[in-house]
Amino acid sequence: MAGIRLALCQLNPTVGDVGGNVRKVLSALEAARRAGADVAVFPEMVVSGYPPEDLLLKPDFLAACMDGAREVAGETRGLTAVFGCPWLEGDLVNAAVVAHDGALAGITAKRYLPNYGVFDENRYFATGRGSAVYDRDGFVFGVSVCEDIWYPGGPPAEQAHGGGARLLINISASPYHRGKGVSRERMLATRASDNGAFVAYANMVGGQDELVFDGHSVVFGPDGVLLARGKQFAEDLVLCDLDPDLPTRRRLLDPRCRKWEPALESCPGRLTLSPVGGSVRAPLAAGPIPELLGEVEEVYRALVLGTGDYVRKSGFPGVCIGLSGGIDSSLTAAIAADALGPENVMGIAMPTRFSSDDSLEDAQALAERLGIEFHVVAIEDIFKAFLSALSPLFGDRPFDVTEENVQPRIRGTLLMALSNKFGRLVLTTGNKSEVGVGYSTLYGDTAGGYAVIKDVPKTLVYALSRWRNGQAGTDLIPRRVLVKPPTAELRPNQKDSDSLPEYDDLDPVLAAYVEEGLSPGGMVTRGMDGAVVDRVTRLVDRNEYKRRQSPPGPKITTRAFGKDWRLPIVNRYAPERGGK
Repeated sequence: MAGIRLALCQLNPTVGDVGGNVRKVLSALEAARRAGADVAVFPEMVVSGYPPEDLLLKPDFLAACMDGAREVAGETRGLTAVFGCPWLEGDLVNAAVVAHDGALAGITAKRYLPNYGVFDENRYFATGRGSAVYDRDGFVFGVSVCEDIWYPGGPPAEQAHGGGARLLINISASPYHRGKGVSRERMLATRASDNGAFVAYANMVGGQDELVFDGHSVVFGPDGVLLARGKQFAEDLVLCDLDPDLPTRRRLLDPRCRKWEPALESCPGRLTLSPVGGSVRAPLAAGPIPELLGEVEEVYRALVLGTGDYVRKSGFPGVCIGLSGGIDSSLTAAIAADALGPENVMGIAMPTRFSSDDSLEDAQALAERLGIEFHVVAIEDIFKAFLSALSPLFGDRPFDVTEENVQPRIRGTLLMALSNKFGRLVLTTGNKSEVGVGYSTLYGDTAGGYAVIKDVPKTLVYALSRWRNGQAGTDLIPRRVLVKPPTAELRPNQKDSDSLPEYDDLDPVLAAYVEEGLSPGGMVTRGMDGAVVDRVTRLVDRNEYKRRQSPPGPKITTRAFGKDWRLPIVNRYAPERGGK
């Protein structure tokens, strides 16, 4: 049997832009055809974008998606395409559409609908029933959708063992978090070796609101060996030639591939695709498989992709950022410049009597090194006017957090005025450590449209900044910013550590509480300082009202504040504290 050339078309669609997404699919389909592909595979929900959320409740949107799918199917002359689209025939399903030689050949509905973390698929979709395999000139393949391959049984096992599939195609829109790519590859390699079949995994790439999709499409051989890997955080066309006889040899030599417990839906139906004429083509040139990015670099790339897509897909011409001369605003500005180009970033320094000369110098130096627009708008006179207006009411009450918070609220007002005047989106600069414990000012430093580092703990902020400087080969972010104690500069000689534990102590507690769901007592048992645990968890619990009012930002941890974290604001539950 002749070899099969596979093309994984790793695309960045936009939710709701059905026409634009279809054009992307057709362009990639033509590129796959020129490359001599027999089968072209696209991500889950590529026609609609993912997740389309309540757009799925609009009949006209569903009709547009299905019309788009039919248009794609009509352009598959001479090859087979597998792509994702919402499909309504009685029930609404999350579908993998199989098109062949210019016509629709079949619809496979997603069976395992995730309804945890950021997912709400049970809200919209009916559960798929059964599955099918497709016979293309004697080469049998099965199709599944994202979650369906994450478990040892289910559709892929049924297709391999009950349907004789030699290739298991999975179309996916799998959101990124730190380290997920490595665990996902391990899982897919296991599915391939357990089932004695090729596994082809096509993942979406791009940013959508709080989610970032990392691409990283892969092909594994029936022995679990990696054959091809797509780029991370970029569109890509991944080509791979498959030896159709290899799965048979694998199954003969390794009887473990034949161990399978049939379930009720264990014998997929088989659909035979019409013969298509093959073409003479040269084998693909052998080349190295791209290496995976390091953990810090992949986080940086995710933040750049998420920020760039949010701004561009929302139609903003650029962004503006309040530059304090501190580490958070410096990293945010660097990410924005990389995501959008420095010409589309405006930095504004807004000093008061408490702002040091060093901070203003560092903000200006950062802007010059990044090549972004920079302005200074002194707000001391505005601050004095606020204090004067409030003095009859405040009387002789001492200066406290009230006067501190007036300053960021003035800055937030000015940034939003610039946004209105120039159409630029305001990027907020708070990190996950601050967001978690409420170390922020409502309607002040939380004012804006997108929170670039809201899921980045403070300690990781420093690691990302050092990595970016290393890539630049110079102190793009001034060295003084990296070494001085973090401070909000809202009162004389202020440091973050006056109000919070040191970040090296705070961040592990925050990660254990939020990302691992560990109780305060469990953290103490693990060896964490009880007083720090008590202090941090209390702050997290009582600041939900602030987090609920913060703008979206890209998810890069296993559990981010936002869709991942859904606690009631009015909430009297009080866990036993570690410090008691």
